[in-house]
Amino acid sequence: MSAEWLMFTPVLKIEDIVMKENEIKAKARAIAGQLTLEEKIGMIHGSHLFATKGVERLGIPPLVMSDGPMGVRQEFEPDHWKAVGYSDDYVTYLPCNSALAATWNRELASAMGSVLGEESRGRGKDVILAPGINIKRSPLCGRNFEYFSEDPYLTGELAVPFIQGVQQWDVAACVKHFAANNQETQRLWVDVEIDEKALREIYLPAFYECLIRGGSLTVMGAYNKIYREHCCQSRYLLEDILRKEWGYDGVVISDWGGVHDTELAAASELDIEMSVTDNFNEYFMADPLKKAVEQGIIPEEKVDKKVIHILTLMLRLHMIEGNGQKIRKNGSYNTPEHRRAALNVARESIILLKNERNHLPLSGEKVKKILLVGENAERIHSNGGGSAEIKALYEISPLMGIKRMLGGSVQVDFAKGYDSGKKEAEGDGSWQEKSLEDGGGRTETQDRGENLSKQRALLREEAVKLAGKYDTVIFIGGLNHDYDSEGLDRSDMKLPYEQDVLIKELLQARPDTIVVLIGGSPVEMGEWAESAQSIVWSYYVGMEGGYALAEVLFGRVNPSGKLPETFYKKHTDCSAHCIGEFAKEESVAYREGIFVGYRYNETFGVEPRFCFGHGLSYTEFVYEDAQYHEKDEKAYVICRIANAGAYDGAETVQIYRTMEGPILNEGKGLGKMKPVKELIGFGKIYLAAGKSGTLRIELKERMEGCRLAVGSSVKDIKILI
Repeated sequence: MSAEWLMFTPVLKIEDIVMKENEIKAKARAIAGQLTLEEKIGMIHGSHLFATKGVERLGIPPLVMSDGPMGVRQEFEPDHWKAVGYSDDYVTYLPCNSALAATWNRELASAMGSVLGEESRGRGKDVILAPGINIKRSPLCGRNFEYFSEDPYLTGELAVPFIQGVQQWDVAACVKHFAANNQETQRLWVDVEIDEKALREIYLPAFYECLIRGGSLTVMGAYNKIYREHCCQSRYLLEDILRKEWGYDGVVISDWGGVHDTELAAASELDIEMSVTDNFNEYFMADPLKKAVEQGIIPEEKVDKKVIHILTLMLRLHMIEGNGQKIRKNGSYNTPEHRRAALNVARESIILLKNERNHLPLSGEKVKKILLVGENAERIHSNGGGSAEIKALYEISPLMGIKRMLGGSVQVDFAKGYDSGKKEAEGDGSWQEKSLEDGGGRTETQDRGENLSKQRALLREEAVKLAGKYDTVIFIGGLNHDYDSEGLDRSDMKLPYEQDVLIKELLQARPDTIVVLIGGSPVEMGEWAESAQSIVWSYYVGMEGGYALAEVLFGRVNPSGKLPETFYKKHTDCSAHCIGEFAKEESVAYREGIFVGYRYNETFGVEPRFCFGHGLSYTEFVYEDAQYHEKDEKAYVICRIANAGAYDGAETVQIYRTMEGPILNEGKGLGKMKPVKELIGFGKIYLAAGKSGTLRIELKERMEGCRLAVGSSVKDIKILI
């Protein structure tokens, strides 16, 4: 990585950057030379659940870390997964990374990262364990809501400004999980079988972008194995690729409990071992490593290298005082500006999937009686999902958001419609004590509600009967963190809690029922999608999510979200399932290679429910012209677009490299083929009704031997160049 991480800070000369970096590294080596072996060992493993040990006599503080990607997690007792329980750790609940990806907006990514960085600093953290950038290989992975996309380019383009936003606050981002961590089932032990072409074209590019171009100061190893090595102690991933090939000199942190061997960990490029248990001195890189060094089994230089990386990080973050070190930023949390940023992301993340006969937006002036049906209309999502759980200052539900926006002149009532049978427990961390048991994760075997069928039938009957008494009916259902959760994969894409039955009965009684789904991963819609006039999708969109949804439904905000992943008709249409393997316990074969998500669908003619990049608007955008240019070794497209409708709005222009038919490089077989479409550029433009504008979109690479397709989704191509 050398000095590249500083290239995005406000400096004037590259010579000054290099000099500063050289001074930092020299000082780190000098400090390391003053440490005893015991002090060094204390710095490279957890001495608390979220902190390493400092060295008070030399002014070296502990390195303090925290989850997670949707906000700074609540405080726990240092040695126990028990919430402290004070009132000072409520935070801004941010939209999940999938929601951020749905905005296709780099500026919002930077703003959201800045909020997370400032709140992390305000809470006294040095490292925030975010963002998660693993590729969405299968729609069934329980942690997909924490990740951006099935596409590595889109992931990198949004994660890089997110990281830079975080790190401007003297806090290190920690990109995770390196690498090919795509299932929760047996996540500690499953061995990923993948060819190098797929690894380098699909699963590593976003990490390279985040660590080298984005300059993330730390990276977290993954739980799983790859090529029979655990990722957190892998010579191939951490030494051959990360350190030698990429030149990364930041800190490598294990996932909590991801280390399994003292000698392998010591010999690897891992710098810090963390875990979920309180036997800190028994960690592999604690007393066992100290003893191995004292016995001459492991050279002390291995420990020194890790310590120098950590000290370099501390100096970059201005954690060590004296010798002309810059005063560290203080940060803050729960500010009005942070809440506005969360609202802005939520507004642009909501996706209008279907809107026949311009059923939406609703008119706040004409609508007088509204019935909301579905548990997600009033359910809180911030307190679940595993390590992404948040102690939110507040969370506006759709029920509250609609009532708050419309006021008392409109009657808004609620009917539960279905019962999930349980709520997520308040996040006290007790689940984490057992998170390494049974291989670290499983495929869900939850009761889908047979024992609640009678109760659900009564709730459905009540909701359907009520529906005829209102001028507007809105169903708000989907998933929750019983299903979108760390340590858990889904067994299929079906809506839980008998929601399909409820939606069908509502549409039979009221064909104009608006269907709103909230979740972290795609769901099947085949039983009712053709009958619904309008379908709206929302990821977990943070503390202002209910209000943002209300604004979209009633036209105060024109939806501009686009799908960052394919919504399949059923999970067996996904290449990870119909060609490769998923949720296997010992090893999992990525036989689909590079054909992940839309790359597979577009190449082999598999029709999804809703394609990658899809998202409708209340207005109409007309693509007038697009031209390809090359200058100074860079390629870009100039696209002119007009808003021909009656609403102000935003459009995301997507550019795909396209080829005719399945293209063979050489020989035969899936491994030699190229996808017929691949995202290589995008940009977002805001246009008032009746206005035109021009976008300059820089491309991932120059166009060679192919054509470019410019449009509003991977399937909706407006112009071929």
